[in-house]
Amino acid sequence: MSTRILRLAAVPAALLAAGAAEAHHGFGNFDRSREVTLEGTITSIDFVNPHAYVYFETTNADGTKTAKRCEMRAATVLRRSGWSAEMFKAGEPIKIEGAPDRFDTNSCYVHTILFADGTTADRYAQLSKPAPAAAAPAAPRAARLPSGEPNITGDWAPEQVVMTDPRGRSGALVPVSRVDEFEPGESPAPPGAAGGNRGGGGRARVTFTPAGQAAADAFRGGTRENPRMRCETTSILFDWTFDGPVNRITQNGDTITLQYGQLGFTRTIHMNMSEHPANIEPSRAGHSIGRWENDVLIVDTVGFAEGYLNPPIKNSGELHVVERFTLDPSTMTITREYTATDPVYFTDEYTGRDTIGVADLPYSPDPCTELTFVDFSGDGVAPDANSGGIGPQGAAAAPAAAVAPAAAPAAGDAPSASVAPAEEEEAAWWEFWKWFD
Repeated sequence: MSTRILRLAAVPAALLAAGAAEAHHGFGNFDRSREVTLEGTITSIDFVNPHAYVYFETTNADGTKTAKRCEMRAATVLRRSGWSAEMFKAGEPIKIEGAPDRFDTNSCYVHTILFADGTTADRYAQLSKPAPAAAAPAAPRAARLPSGEPNITGDWAPEQVVMTDPRGRSGALVPVSRVDEFEPGESPAPPGAAGGNRGGGGRARVTFTPAGQAAADAFRGGTRENPRMRCETTSILFDWTFDGPVNRITQNGDTITLQYGQLGFTRTIHMNMSEHPANIEPSRAGHSIGRWENDVLIVDTVGFAEGYLNPPIKNSGELHVVERFTLDPSTMTITREYTATDPVYFTDEYTGRDTIGVADLPYSPDPCTELTFVDFSGDGVAPDANSGGIGPQGAAAAPAAAVAPAAAPAAGDAPSASVAPAEEEEAAWWEFWKWFD
């Protein structure tokens, strides 16, 4: 097959609400000021969330082999972008340009991959035309069930967000349908920057109590204190759209089941109860009761286990969440508006909204394996799962590949003046417009 570049393709779609962002726990393990080129023979692939890894071996000058690995996006968003594990066949050659790992000279963060057939793919490449999540399905879909309720049963997903730099070196996360509006690497103003409480990303959305402020100050996102670093659900609000999941809603008469697209998380909304039971076993899902009111599904949830509502905002067992789900049958989108209160950690309301549309793939949860803290080189140096600090490179101090400064954009691709410089202080993991996927 002839060489071709597979880059981002934009299609008409509704703009994502601020809550739907695919930032992860950050870019901190990788040195974005440098770029390495690694090449070898593929040995295996971990096609998992929150990051997939491709493994390969290089042959050294003395004939010995060195194991390498490079980190890619999450399996779920890779699948939604047309990628698959079958693309990485054991025994085939591979060449990768990427940012070197600060801890491990044998690891990298993928910028661009060159496959055996000559195909190149950038980190955010859409290898098949992305179907807009907000688009109506090809076949007519009944707007109501026989019972008269709005028909929200089915598989739903937020629109994908991708970096304005398709190689993932700089810029910001924007809806895939709008990426062509920005220069490569441009950093537009973040959603919600003008103020207001938003979910799924952004700066502090609440007024903290002293306990809430202390918890926020102490939070370290790049450690196992972060639920996602343990492959655990963060909250019913955060995980509904974070990282582009394909969720499933099932209406069963007396109950409505919400299956979140990652981490095997499921909620049950009890439609035949007007009050919560007296004794609720605290859980991440809590206890939900619901009712239809003017075609709006109103869900009231209490009984939460202590955790994080949206890091660094902590929640207590007194957390109370009210959600309102509204189906727009003309666009086949579901908008969720929510309000949360927790007198232990914040004094006002945490509010937000998000939108999902008919999914571009069937619901199929990908496995989660957090591989960030693995001492891949076996040299005793790895990211600290407890401190989240950035440490030195591994014992094998000499780089395993030629290292060059990250390439500047070509003259024709010069980013706008709003682009943040590479030297900018690194943002918290939840500041999704600054962090890299």
